Amino acid sequence: MRVIMMTMTTLSNPGTPSAQSNPNSTPVIRIENARLVENDRPVDVTVANGVVADVSPVADREIRSSYSDLPVPDEVVNADGRWIIPGLWDGHTHFTQWSATFGRLDLLSATSASEAMVMLRDYLDARRKSPEGLDSDAFVVGMRFRHSLWSDFEQPTLAAIDAVSGDQPVALSSADMHCGWVNSAAARRLGVHVGESGLVGELEWFDAYCRLDDANGAEQLRMIRAAEQDAASKGVVGICDYEMADTISQWTARFAAGLDLLRVRAGVYPERIEQAVADGWRGGSEIPGSHGLAHATTLKLISDGSLNTRSAYCSQPYSNITPETHGVLSYSPEQIEHYMTVAKNNGFDVACHAIGDAANAVVLDAFARTGAHGAVEHAQQLRPNDVERFVALGLTASVQPQHAVDDRDVVSRYWAGMSAIPFPYRTLHDTGVPLRFGSDAPVAVLDPWVAMSAAVYRTDDDRDAYQPEQRLDVRTALASSTFGHGIAPQTGAPADLVLLDRNPLAADSAVDSATSASEAAATLRAMPVAATLCASRWTHTTL
Repeated sequence: MRVIMMTMTTLSNPGTPSAQSNPNSTPVIRIENARLVENDRPVDVTVANGVVADVSPVADREIRSSYSDLPVPDEVVNADGRWIIPGLWDGHTHFTQWSATFGRLDLLSATSASEAMVMLRDYLDARRKSPEGLDSDAFVVGMRFRHSLWSDFEQPTLAAIDAVSGDQPVALSSADMHCGWVNSAAARRLGVHVGESGLVGELEWFDAYCRLDDANGAEQLRMIRAAEQDAASKGVVGICDYEMADTISQWTARFAAGLDLLRVRAGVYPERIEQAVADGWRGGSEIPGSHGLAHATTLKLISDGSLNTRSAYCSQPYSNITPETHGVLSYSPEQIEHYMTVAKNNGFDVACHAIGDAANAVVLDAFARTGAHGAVEHAQQLRPNDVERFVALGLTASVQPQHAVDDRDVVSRYWAGMSAIPFPYRTLHDTGVPLRFGSDAPVAVLDPWVAMSAAVYRTDDDRDAYQPEQRLDVRTALASSTFGHGIAPQTGAPADLVLLDRNPLAADSAVDSATSASEAAATLRAMPVAATLCASRWTHTTL
């Protein structure tokens, strides 16, 4: 592979802040000998002034050079036949919490409460023996335990976590982030009440989690940088950040610290939206210091709980749960409508979390009554008539395909008697509902190829596809991962591009070949990304 520098620029180091994040200093770049994924057609792509300025067949290069009014490129890159697609987005992250997985105790592999406690004990011992030691007054935070898959005899208890941690304050966040497992020392510090289980749920946990650490401290900024670099290496150019915090202040500080590898659409929660409006923020306002990369765009609203915490609001009772429960609404329908109205009147779109079918119905009613625009986040369980309402209301279904794979056993355990459709991605697509893929990181990994693989194959192990009738084709999955920019570079689109060593659309042919679904799924998950261009800057390259 050869990269030819025409004048003064070099490939920027993707690990350092770049002055090129300022659109006034973006270079003109021509990428030659790339291929479109849909038809393998060789093309040259030029970016200038922060957008895709030209996409032309390689065969027309000599003719084009004689009359083109395109500016002389600062940099020419030979793609050498690699495939080129628009930059990828993750449409739903909790980026601070995701970045914490680059430095905190990760309990995702624990298969029981006792195994989780062994992992916690080992982690505490290692921290105490480390050169830095362990501050006995500092919170120890763990991530991603999945007690919904543990046996009834291996559930969290306050006694178990107290026995392992003693007076060291410890707070563990569940994989779906809708509850925490805390010890007595942490409960006292956080001012939360815990019973015999040691669990704190829903809004009380959201509030407690936000007080665990300094989201812009030196260690957190190191983890944010690592998370940005990891995302860029997967072809990601942008995220929707729905962290349960003051995301505007967080990202202002991060850009000031040079953390500028991603575009960011920052979400504001109901408890902050009216103050944000009073402070002069409107939907689409640019975050200071981001040079156009980050904006406050969205009211993030949570209407109900989650499947794993058995708190998603459903029209029918959960199976295998005593006493009987239908889950809970986090806000009343009137409160949901109020916050949507505030968002609409001030230019914010709405990203409204709704998992259970009853919650989705409430949320769709609120969109209809307020005229707010945006997306339903998750939409994990829907009645057929509510699918049609998405189209009538012009809403997007912002879904996280890996959840369908991760939760297939939880569905059979707790939603066995439900008549609504779980994870109805194909139904939504066939009805004409726009899909937007994301991860809900750290609930699932921030990796669009993992999401696409889950949507296409509905499995990530040796089992057959879960709900094969809800599988999507690769083209749809890819188009659902570029935030509305399709599967090919288009003139006038942002200068966000990705070069791939394989054609992802070839995965469609694997479905009907001798290759097993699990093998084909693994191949798509491991898609090799050669380079990522975000806002005319190389944020990742192996060229």
